[in-house]
Amino acid sequence: MSRTINCVMLGEGAEGLDYAPYPGELGQRIYDNVSKEAWQRWLSHQTMLINEYRLTPIEPDARKFLETEMEKFFFGEGSAAPKEYVPPS
Repeated sequence: MSRTINCVMLGEGAEGLDYAPYPGELGQRIYDNVSKEAWQRWLSHQTMLINEYRLTPIEPDARKFLETEMEKFFFGEGSAAPKEYVPPS
């Protein structure tokens, strides 16, 4: 059975995640406040960041960068694309 949460990104009730998608306190905040739809938006944004910045997610600096961007994406001012980024048409 799905659970409904008040999604911080959508600003309305939506289907919540099935489990915390990230470890620790940030993962719990995401589980409690982020919908499945918003999480999918983050995954697309994260993929763009990894590709544009040519990140290797296994490297500690890249992981820290992505964690910071994830927190900004959901709970801060938002995570911006690189200035040079041109979205696909």
